[in-house]
Amino acid sequence: MEGALTARDRVGIQDFVLLDETTEVAVVSNLKKRFSKDLIYTYIGTLLVSVNPYKELDIYSKKQMDIYMGVNFFELPPHIYALADNAYHTMLTEFNNHFILISGESGAGKTEASKKILQYYAVSCPSTTLMNTVRDKMLMSNPVLEAFGNAKTLKNDNSSRFGKYMDIQFDSQGDAVGGHILNYLLEKSRVVHQNHGERNFHVFYQLVEGGSDDLLKQLGLERDVQHYYYLTQVGMTSESVKRISK
Repeated sequence: MEGALTARDRVGIQDFVLLDETTEVAVVSNLKKRFSKDLIYTYIGTLLVSVNPYKELDIYSKKQMDIYMGVNFFELPPHIYALADNAYHTMLTEFNNHFILISGESGAGKTEASKKILQYYAVSCPSTTLMNTVRDKMLMSNPVLEAFGNAKTLKNDNSSRFGKYMDIQFDSQGDAVGGHILNYLLEKSRVVHQNHGERNFHVFYQLVEGGSDDLLKQLGLERDVQHYYYLTQVGMTSESVKRISK
């Protein structure tokens, strides 16, 4: 791994296993040191720790994907692509099911991590007509699920208020042949009640603000969220609604 590192990548320790002391202070200090240089990924052995930067980073390009394709897990700096690639190739060599478990508190970046993994497979897996169909359907499902299942919270403007299990099925050659998404534990109570500083599900604001005049007329709706109690319990302004709709 050291041979492939740039000066920037050498900031801190890339694998917590290699720390001289495995104390809370040492772990947090290493995370902080790397995070200060926009190095948001760090390993704990084969586990990947990610810190949400709350900004766009230029580390998810097609070029980056190509770099991590088929490379030994520890050969390059920590990255979500390395984790995805390792799971894929281990599945092919061991002929066993493999999973990637993404966990963390609200705002940790779980939703974005799942998107990056899916995007990586869409590019790195063999391209076939069926693969393209599976890829397109899986990727296009994200905006729909987020509209109906995500909402603004105090910590996260796009917080998932449901659990998501995503399954991609491959044949023995590594070609994607199918997949499905199971959602569960939807926070249904949010429809009628939101805590202070939080909002209802995105779809309601998107409908009122972005729906066509004909659609709103057909549904008997008005283009003003201030007319709807369940969308204005926490004092929504027209400008904040426009930001959501975008």
